[in-house]
Amino acid sequence: MPNYELEKRKFVIGGIAVAIVLVYILRLFALQIMSDDYKKNADSNALLKQIQYPARGTISDRNGKLMVYNQPAYDVMVVMMEQKGVDTLDLCQSLGITKEFYEKRMSEIKDRSRNRGYSPYTQQLFMGQLSSEEFCAFQEKLFRFPGFYVQRRSIRQYKTSHAAHVLGDVGEVSPADVEADDYYNGGDYIGKLGIERAYEKQLRGEKGIQVLLRDAHGRIKGRYQNGLHDTQTVPGKNLTLGIDADLQALGERLMEGKIGSIVAIEPSTGEVLCMVSSPTYDPRMMIGRQRGHNHLALSRDPMKPLLNRSIMGQYPPGSTFKTSQALTFLQEGIITTKTLYPCSMGFRYRGLHVGCHAHPAPIALIPAISTSCNAYFCWGLYYMFSNREKYPTVQDAMTRWKDYMVSMGFGYKLGIDLPGEKRGMIPNAPYYDKAYRGSWNGLTVISIAIGQGEVNLTPLQIANLCATIANRGYFITPHVVKEIEGEALDAQYTQRRYTMVSPENYELVVQGMRSAVLHGTCRGANLPGLDVCGKTGTAENKGQDHSVFMGFAPMNNPKIAVSVYVENGKWGATFGVPIGALMIEQYLNGKLSEQSEKKAEEFQNRHIEYGEQER
Repeated sequence: MPNYELEKRKFVIGGIAVAIVLVYILRLFALQIMSDDYKKNADSNALLKQIQYPARGTISDRNGKLMVYNQPAYDVMVVMMEQKGVDTLDLCQSLGITKEFYEKRMSEIKDRSRNRGYSPYTQQLFMGQLSSEEFCAFQEKLFRFPGFYVQRRSIRQYKTSHAAHVLGDVGEVSPADVEADDYYNGGDYIGKLGIERAYEKQLRGEKGIQVLLRDAHGRIKGRYQNGLHDTQTVPGKNLTLGIDADLQALGERLMEGKIGSIVAIEPSTGEVLCMVSSPTYDPRMMIGRQRGHNHLALSRDPMKPLLNRSIMGQYPPGSTFKTSQALTFLQEGIITTKTLYPCSMGFRYRGLHVGCHAHPAPIALIPAISTSCNAYFCWGLYYMFSNREKYPTVQDAMTRWKDYMVSMGFGYKLGIDLPGEKRGMIPNAPYYDKAYRGSWNGLTVISIAIGQGEVNLTPLQIANLCATIANRGYFITPHVVKEIEGEALDAQYTQRRYTMVSPENYELVVQGMRSAVLHGTCRGANLPGLDVCGKTGTAENKGQDHSVFMGFAPMNNPKIAVSVYVENGKWGATFGVPIGALMIEQYLNGKLSEQSEKKAEEFQNRHIEYGEQER
């Protein structure tokens, strides 16, 4: 009689034996096929894979003047599996570092939470950006330190001290950068701000790899198989900016000792000709091993020099905003060129008073722009928001008004090719419904007609408004980069964006701005032969008022549109107009006259004292 119990035992024992064999097979497969740890260990004994870093693309201004280039630097790399037995005291003395720095750096390299690309078999950055002199001194002693290597690469250098906010800088990657993009390893460099950040992928190029053969003592014997397995670097693409370096330098000079911004745009292309944010800093502070120290000092400066006020500052536009109101009222049929409004030293109605300065009244549109009459535009807004034939409710009127503002580039980011742009503030009907519990009218919000109240724009948006008027009704999204080597610009930087207002109405506003230069508030911008059109602004503030100006020239073939914003500069004509006029003259004539040069020196030395409240 068969023994079924014995038969079952045979199957059980056989199954266990098969399972054990399978476990061993799977483990061997995982170790030898799936995992490359042993392969790395074996390869690291005979081969050394050195990353070859590409040259980062250069940056030039619109006239071909080099602004950012590369210079050689050297990184000290370490392979952790090979550096055992190194005389750390000798190493520290050779590199000019302390024992504490050595221990801290080694700990950081092995910390996978901070160095996510860590492997004991691959090169890790120990110390970056040695100068040529430091490299030569260390190279002579390198044979004493097994596991340590020198990696040649390049670092950024800046031709001048200007345009720091536009150009940006390059710094070591963060763990988040490494995790977000497989291109980077710990110790690599990446654009941190400005153009360097916005065009990182174009500027960085593609890395290469050089495979070197080593002997049993770790000494380099040459290239493995004559470079058969090497990959070549691809240099980064060079960029040409729309920036005019000479204009940028003049703008920064004129804004010394002041807080504010100058933005200039070429209306026909949307190219940014200059972007000044004051106070600024020397971009050369942000290279080398002192970058971290300098960045910390700048970030703690109460004047906030790291803030790019041209795209991040959000200010009341003041009377420059009246041009957008004139365009809206004309297009909506609220006013014509023959419409006259009273001005009794301001707008007075139902106990409400918005002040103004002395000028003839009643007044029509073009002289209202020329003299910057507050009352005219307050009346226009009041009649628009009170017109129940066109707009059933004040909310409908407000929505229509905002649609015009948005079409002119307000209330949202314009989309400039720089990181950090702010959108400004254009209120809408729900905003006021919430603020006033649904009970409000045109008188409640009358201050928005003159660029006050809840309205805030960036200096870039003010310059873009001026460019749109110069173009008689369209703008191209402002952009700093003019050309990318071998690559087309994004479509948004070449396409026209039309507003809701017809060209003939823009022509009327142009006449008003030209009259302001010839007879009105912008007479200081009347440059012979250049046909400048302008508009001043005096933006109310808790402390001293802000000085604002926007202007373009020539009138009928505009080459430049500029906005100037000087915090606490008082009247628009005090700082805004003369600074704007000097910028226009410099760009159109290529230089300043002797008389203008003296004026530039005067404004360079004319500082404003800022208190804590005003900042």
